[in-house]
Amino acid sequence: MEETNTTDISLIYMASEYADSQAVNQSHCVTQNHSMLIISGVCIGICMCGLVGNVVVVWFLGFQMKKSPFTVYVLNLAIADFSLLLFLLVKLTLHFISAVYCIFSIQYRLTNYILMDLFLFWYFASMYLLTAMSLERCLSVLFPIWYRIHRPQHLSAVVCALLWALSIAVIAAVTSLCLSQEHQHCQIALISMYGLNFLIFAPPMVISSTIVFIKAQCGSQQHQPKRLYIVIFLSVLFFLLFALPLSIWNFLQQFGHSVVSSQVVFLLACINSSTNPFIYFLVGSCWRHCSLVSPQVAFRRVFEEPEDNTTSGASRRSMWGGMLRGERVGARLSSSLPAHPTS
Repeated sequence: MEETNTTDISLIYMASEYADSQAVNQSHCVTQNHSMLIISGVCIGICMCGLVGNVVVVWFLGFQMKKSPFTVYVLNLAIADFSLLLFLLVKLTLHFISAVYCIFSIQYRLTNYILMDLFLFWYFASMYLLTAMSLERCLSVLFPIWYRIHRPQHLSAVVCALLWALSIAVIAAVTSLCLSQEHQHCQIALISMYGLNFLIFAPPMVISSTIVFIKAQCGSQQHQPKRLYIVIFLSVLFFLLFALPLSIWNFLQQFGHSVVSSQVVFLLACINSSTNPFIYFLVGSCWRHCSLVSPQVAFRRVFEEPEDNTTSGASRRSMWGGMLRGERVGARLSSSLPAHPTS
């Protein structure tokens, strides 16, 4: 067997996700990738299912249903998951082809690097949006009256825009450091990115979703949108089980620790971004009484809240202001009327 050139071998290593690849020659390159090809094939199939599911969510929430503060978050989350799955599908297809034909050129390495950056952008945006969604719903549960009166009308859209900008800023800052600085500075930037994202966003997500879930189980009010609370809890639970391992794996890779293969953690992340549409559908159709319904009916059951929960803060403030002004006018009229003589 003829050994490949060491320069070609060095091109195999792009980022930490290929640290476990040790191809030395053409025969070994094909042999060692059989299990990885199987995992990549499974992940590609899951990506396709997830893409279809998220397209359905975007279509119904974006064009078929009346928008509410919560559906704005869900719509942005579906866009982030769809984009993540799309770029992951391209990345996996590229890896699948390169592994079969053992093609690892400089163009492959550059393309893979760009796709990885874009994947992380959508990954972090999904994490940020899920955290904001959980926190806002938790506030509406703990302080319902204050939330209904004081919540700004376009808060969800503003928060989503800020979180998209935050994700862009984080990826741009780390990428610029890794391209312009030494390897040590890049490693410090990556450690800080994964560590801070975990410490800042994971605890509030877990605590707020747990509070929402407990409130859904113990709440006595009949008008509470319990399906919505269950959806939030399940979405966060699946994120912790399937998406968070990717951040932990990347964090440990910076210290030279590799517990599992990169294909496994990417497979888990793929499962997470694909499950949310199915969670919405199953909770909408099988909560309490299972019945086979269309996706539109299931989504309406989950996301269409009672009218008093969806009224904006501005309209509620005007309503309360009108009531108070009416009371003052009534008091003035009653005081200005002449007193009736007693018989």
